[in-house]
Amino acid sequence: MRILLVEDDDVVAALVVAGLAREGFCIDRAVEGRDAFHRALDESYDLIILDVVIPHIDGLELLGRLRKEGSAVPVLILSAKDSLQDRVRGLNCGADDYLVKPFGFAELLARVRALLRRPAEIAQSSLLVGQLEIDFAARKVTRHGRVISLTRKEFALLEYLVRNRGIVLTRAMIAEHVWDQHFESFSNTIDVYIRYLREKLEDASEPKLIQTVRGVGYVLSTEDP
Repeated sequence: MRILLVEDDDVVAALVVAGLAREGFCIDRAVEGRDAFHRALDESYDLIILDVVIPHIDGLELLGRLRKEGSAVPVLILSAKDSLQDRVRGLNCGADDYLVKPFGFAELLARVRALLRRPAEIAQSSLLVGQLEIDFAARKVTRHGRVISLTRKEFALLEYLVRNRGIVLTRAMIAEHVWDQHFESFSNTIDVYIRYLREKLEDASEPKLIQTVRGVGYVLSTEDP
């Protein structure tokens, strides 16, 4: 999942970026409102973490502009402004959640994961695709009852494939949501990680889940693409 962090405090940003990266998220950072506004409209993000007091365009004005442009990306405000009035104003401006600084990383992570759960079936804490079961909260993967151990990046890639199962995902789409803005688009990293997942998820007796669509990308499906 790809997150835009809008934060001008280097210490807070370093904490958030390092912590979320350890959990397998891809983080882009903007330090001021104008840059954040253009990034949010030009790029595809799953979540925005937004400080209120930032240069050029403050966080609430930025949020209002994004909502007027039709952006529905979930927004978590991260602010030192802790009064009830501040929290209500932030939510009324279109934020989906509001966390006051200083904060514990465990709480930030829990709120991020909650906001990334989409409506309907994606809001479930686990999903079943064929005999493959993914428990997002516990970060546990099983197939036919067999526990499959994945690295954080492998889990992030599988999560993106599962949440978009049946949809052919290009390498560019995968790179944007599983890696970050510095990803080398001409490398074979995505293909390598797809191979890692296949080796762990599939054996000769089981149907293939991750299928290659030649010249396009990959799709996770129990049926031929």
